[in-house]
Amino acid sequence: MTSVGENFFRVATPFVFPDGDSYSVYLRQLPSGGFRISDAGGTLMHLSYENDIEKFRDGTRGRLLQQILSESDLSEDDGEFFVETAIGELGSNFFRFGQALTRIHDLSFLNRLRAESTFYDDLRETLNSIVAEEKLHKDYVVTDVPRAADYPVDYLIDGVSAPLYLFGVPSRDKARLATIVLQHLISSGKEFNSMIVFQNMSDLPRADVSRLTNAANDQIDSLDAADDLRRKLLRRVS
Repeated sequence: MTSVGENFFRVATPFVFPDGDSYSVYLRQLPSGGFRISDAGGTLMHLSYENDIEKFRDGTRGRLLQQILSESDLSEDDGEFFVETAIGELGSNFFRFGQALTRIHDLSFLNRLRAESTFYDDLRETLNSIVAEEKLHKDYVVTDVPRAADYPVDYLIDGVSAPLYLFGVPSRDKARLATIVLQHLISSGKEFNSMIVFQNMSDLPRADVSRLTNAANDQIDSLDAADDLRRKLLRRVS
């Protein structure tokens, strides 16, 4: 335990983030004689390196965050998580506090998996609401190209003048795969149009987005842009 101010101490803990950084945990002695255990805003600051913190306030993530705070008796003040405790309960509350910070950090991972797992279901439902089912061909393998089975297309949508190949892109890895597939099809001389539907384009590295959008004809930055998706799809397949 290291003093960082009057009645204010930084505590070394066994808790670490996945990248190896230690949790920031502090003790401040209260005038009442108890202590405030606090992260001094370090948890959200660490999450902000790779996440939009505002998204932890909304929707499912916001509800889960509030559930964690309630179950752990934590409070929040302007991004600082803390719990106040009597000295006799300091040890148990200290470890409960660390466990709560772990659960808060895990929201970034758990929600990303949940979002990616439902993205393709949501995409299919959206496409079905716009295009007749007989025009949709899922997991389509383009014929007459080298190693065709290695370059599947998420959806072939029958178009008027040329087939439309549509890819759903929830992650960086899928962005790179879709780029490879499109470049392979282009180099094979196939005539087609292409469309990319991102889960959230702003979440992906700029270089990956740039390569992919250069290869594709159209792109939709998220499924929330349903009107844009409808307009661009109907332009291609009506």
